[in-house]
Amino acid sequence: MSQQDNHLSRRRLLSTSGAFALSAIAAPNLDCPQAKALEPQQSQSGFIDAHVHVWPKFTTDYPLDSKYTQADMVPESFTPETILKLCEQEFVRRVLLIQMSFFGFDNSYMLDCIQKRPKQFRGVAIIDHDAPNVAETMTELKDRGVRGFRLYANAANAATWDSNPGIDTMFQTAAKTRQAICLLADPEVLPTIDAMATKYPSTRIVIDHFSRIGMRGPVDPKELDQLCGLARHRKVFVKTSAFYALGAKKAPYLDLLPLIKRLRDAFSANRLMWGSDCPYQVQGEHSYKASLALIATQANFLSEIEIKAILGRTADELFFQD
Repeated sequence: MSQQDNHLSRRRLLSTSGAFALSAIAAPNLDCPQAKALEPQQSQSGFIDAHVHVWPKFTTDYPLDSKYTQADMVPESFTPETILKLCEQEFVRRVLLIQMSFFGFDNSYMLDCIQKRPKQFRGVAIIDHDAPNVAETMTELKDRGVRGFRLYANAANAATWDSNPGIDTMFQTAAKTRQAICLLADPEVLPTIDAMATKYPSTRIVIDHFSRIGMRGPVDPKELDQLCGLARHRKVFVKTSAFYALGAKKAPYLDLLPLIKRLRDAFSANRLMWGSDCPYQVQGEHSYKASLALIATQANFLSEIEIKAILGRTADELFFQD
């Protein structure tokens, strides 16, 4: 699946629950014990949204990659100001920016956003692993707030990883620089990820969006078993994110709670992190509140400590500790 196919598929999924308030019938009020227990963290460092894409309205200042046109920019923009306004309402204090595919290997816009707000933003860049000086590029980008690198882990791409010198350099360098390799992974690639985690045991690997299990239909137990099996690798982490796109694709997303519980049991909360996947989480009838509430108030099997880990501490240790 191409980068463009990934985003077209994602947009087709945006079609459910409306303006969602934590005090509405769809979700418990923030007076619940779990939410009360989070107040100390809210008053200090707050939560971290570990998965947000930003881009400006079309401009030649930030040219699009040749694979994309202005018509692909849906919504037409999603700026730092937009996400920070949403964050402010929900005690989310910091954000991990994920390079938008529209710009290909040109990370300029994301880097400019980090430079303007270095205390609030860190980034996950996309680079050409076949280009020369990959290791030097990774090190230079770390100095500019980049704490990870995204790879599109579909079957076609991942088939060559084991023999690709650039991929080898990325995984080895990431272990040295303590940057993460972040994978937008399809479920069928989980065996390859297992092999890579075995080959590079010191490299932090982050799997986005539950490896997109449940995106195409009901959660496949075999795929979930494969994902949970990766917990044996101590440097593998999973983002509990993109709720709008998985399972029933309908707030309050309660059908995803068994999936989250399985991952908590396998990985522990210390290797899980929440991400909204904005702007896609706030399109149509989906909302930012609904995404955060699934972890903060709906997952009653999580302890106070576990909620704090998923909503902030894991991402803080992985991406924000300089």
